[in-house]
Amino acid sequence: MKKFYFEKKLNSGFDEAVEKITAELGKQGFGILSEINMHEKFREKLGKEFRKYRILGACNPAFAYKAVQIEDKIGTLLPCSVIIQEISPEVTEVAAVDPYASMEAIASDELLELASEAGKMLEKAIDNLA
Repeated sequence: MKKFYFEKKLNSGFDEAVEKITAELGKQGFGILSEINMHEKFREKLGKEFRKYRILGACNPAFAYKAVQIEDKIGTLLPCSVIIQEISPEVTEVAAVDPYASMEAIASDELLELASEAGKMLEKAIDNLA
């Protein structure tokens, strides 16, 4: 299976990892549009306990604007998802979708170029985590 994400494990707690990736995404021009605490939702809706797991909906407004101009249904693939999951109390994993992998189904060289640029920025945000 082709890899559709960028990831990095951090020697830090969960909340610290959320703060770090949010800051790094901001440096790359991404804002957080949504935040879903899956561990809380599983407890609330299913009565199930689950490790700390959060999904951030990251958006770079300039890229999103260009993408919507190229393909008006592209919003079905936006925003870019970034996950933070607790592996142990001292280890957290951060992963972000590779937008290029998401856009490959669309026959548009313009969108693939845009997705490639956005992917490089997301990958840099992940790589910059310490």
